[in-house]
Amino acid sequence: MLPHDYLTWMLADQPQEATTDRGDASGTGYWSPIEGEYRRDLMQLALGKDVQLPRVAGPDEAVGEVGSRARSFLGIDGSSPIAIGPGTGDNMGAAFALEIAPGDVVVSLGTSGTAFAGSSQPTKDPTGLVAGFADASGVFLPLVCTLNAARILTSTAELLGVDMDSFAALALAAEPGAGGLVMLPYFDGERTPNLPDARGSLHGISRENLTPQNLARAAVEGMLGGLADAVDALVDVGVQPSRVLVVGGAASNPAVADVAATLVDVPVQIPPAGEYVADGAARQAAWILRGGEQPAWSDVRPGETVSRDPQPVAQVREQYRQAREALYA
Repeated sequence: MLPHDYLTWMLADQPQEATTDRGDASGTGYWSPIEGEYRRDLMQLALGKDVQLPRVAGPDEAVGEVGSRARSFLGIDGSSPIAIGPGTGDNMGAAFALEIAPGDVVVSLGTSGTAFAGSSQPTKDPTGLVAGFADASGVFLPLVCTLNAARILTSTAELLGVDMDSFAALALAAEPGAGGLVMLPYFDGERTPNLPDARGSLHGISRENLTPQNLARAAVEGMLGGLADAVDALVDVGVQPSRVLVVGGAASNPAVADVAATLVDVPVQIPPAGEYVADGAARQAAWILRGGEQPAWSDVRPGETVSRDPQPVAQVREQYRQAREALYA
């Protein structure tokens, strides 16, 4: 079972039947979102035998109650029943909290980066770029993950000897395209594209463009260039973006908002900072306690819409593409 399934099982005092949810089950590789069933044929091929697997619960299903041993361990007094929900994955929880609608693409900038969208139909991508996850509401969540995101910025700021506010000011002082300086930020290898042994590289260096301002800008453009490619991959499987929502720890950096608006052809919005994964978990709990249809949530504030200059888009994306293909075509 997955870690959150083990937590559910322990909270319920280790019942005979373990459970999981559609979101995390769809990330295992052996549960099919299309069929809504485990691929036991794959388990047989991998392990040479069948195995006991958690039951996949519905998105609004109470899978049990907190047991007496868990109550004692957690110091919970009283005897009123406490329902346990199925839980879900982090991106699924954030999507649930943001109430993403058709046309919404979320770019999440944490230690790693993700781009995902809601879909009423399961997605398949033979290239392997887009993972066809299930979501926390009963539909689907096509998603692309990159290995390098916010730590690109922190590592570059450390190299420049500045804090993050000063780093943002440096990046904003440079022109779009960083004077031709391009960073491929594969600091720890990369997941999308699949380049596990790659390392970061700096391209187009000249005496004129090798400045702190351009280096800071190239770091931001490199991080977001990979995620702009991720949005393109979602388009290739049928997603039709009408706006991009940028969330996560790095989203509060002013340079991130500014650069993001130069890399995609739809409006970019920065929702208010918040713990959207935890918010999604709380909404799931409320839905389970209420039962039936989803409650009418308070509207999620759309946040700031970043003004967009369409001119730099092609230039910045093209020089990023050329640098990547020069090494990894």
